[in-house]
Amino acid sequence: MPAPRWLCRVSVRAAVTDETPSSPRRIVVTAAVIEQNGRFLVTRRPRGVHLEGLWEFPGGKCEPGETHVASLEREIAEELSAGVVVRAEVFSVTHAYLDRVVELHFFDCRLTGSPVAVLGQEMRWVSREELRSLPFPPADEELIRKLTE
Repeated sequence: MPAPRWLCRVSVRAAVTDETPSSPRRIVVTAAVIEQNGRFLVTRRPRGVHLEGLWEFPGGKCEPGETHVASLEREIAEELSAGVVVRAEVFSVTHAYLDRVVELHFFDCRLTGSPVAVLGQEMRWVSREELRSLPFPPADEELIRKLTE
């Protein structure tokens, strides 16, 4: 199967966090870019969490010592009750928010089951054009631009 036109290959490495008492908390996050029939799977961040109400690609925080692939497999199972085949990393970015620094790794993924929003989060399949109209976190802006060019 040919690689999607937005795919760029970068190396995959284990999750690492560096924190000092004077620096903001550093969080390593993985996210699944799942495209099926010309649509991308996105979920909405629930109330009470950082960046609540914004849309995102499903995924979450890496646990200490957990690889990016293992993190995505766990997060997709927990959030969407589905399996996932994690392929190449397509984009990574580090973004500083006021209270934290997020190192975000996006991976091209394929689901191996039907997703169900287990945590009650809103979930949608959206076209490239719809991606532009949804509010995403600032750290996702460059990926959204690449996907919609």
